[in-house]
Amino acid sequence: MRMLLDLDTGIDDALALAFALAHPDIELVAVTGTYGNVTVEQGVANTTALLKLLGAEDIPVYAGPQREDFHVKDISQFVHGANGLGGVEVSFGAPPAQGDAVEIMKQAARDGAIIVATGPSTTVAKACDDDDFARNAKIIMMGGALTVAGNVAPWAEANVSQDPAATDFLLRTAQDVTVVGLDVTLRTVLTREQVQQWRDTGSESGKTFAEIADYYVDAYAELSPQLGGCGLHDPLAVAVAIDPSLVECLPINLKVETGEPTPGRLIGDPDRIQEPAETTRVAIGVDAQRFTADFVARLEGLFGELGQRTL
Repeated sequence: MRMLLDLDTGIDDALALAFALAHPDIELVAVTGTYGNVTVEQGVANTTALLKLLGAEDIPVYAGPQREDFHVKDISQFVHGANGLGGVEVSFGAPPAQGDAVEIMKQAARDGAIIVATGPSTTVAKACDDDDFARNAKIIMMGGALTVAGNVAPWAEANVSQDPAATDFLLRTAQDVTVVGLDVTLRTVLTREQVQQWRDTGSESGKTFAEIADYYVDAYAELSPQLGGCGLHDPLAVAVAIDPSLVECLPINLKVETGEPTPGRLIGDPDRIQEPAETTRVAIGVDAQRFTADFVARLEGLFGELGQRTL
């Protein structure tokens, strides 16, 4: 499967990137950079550095648009660290490729790539201005909270809250969207013991990703100690793209509330409730154990293989 990732590269985006590279059925054709956990500039730098660490510097990375009023939220800095990678320094990779991220995304979709978006919907929504993209692109989006509380407000999840109007436009125009939100991602948990398996590979990549993930686990220990680890938000979206059977979905036409009092609220669209075709599916159930076991093992295999290459 050809795939384009649209990342705001914080820690769970980094894990999603590694998972896409580790999965033998995924051909990662490009990464576009959005904002959210960090700025576009920082996210692109993180992505290129991680691709270098993972031996995949040939994959192009394109900087996408950023809202002029954007600023990194305090909670994002707490969860992901000031640099988005838990303060772990990773050697600089190649500079971003030259090109328009929106056009790159549209071309990838025309070439049959699935779009997996794990940050605000700004770039994907701009691509949806193109009728052909909106009609034919297959989109997996990590974001939203339909049946559970949000993580930046009782009614809003972080990615959707950064650009509610963009997500609303995406959900109203795109014809094939799967929403992988907090309803399921908070049931997929990475533990400190599983992270240790990566460190035990002895490779530079394994040790670096273990250090990054440990920071994430520590942040969750303060914010959500009941989970016993950190949520695998963005990696689950990648997994659903390659194996939809991991989740149970509710077909429903959705909208996002853009004004007060609940901006960023994901909810069924009353104006389209009787339309015969639902263009969106929301994941409401997940085979968490099957996903997490596969995720941890595939990254362990990738890190071990990279370690063998350097011997």
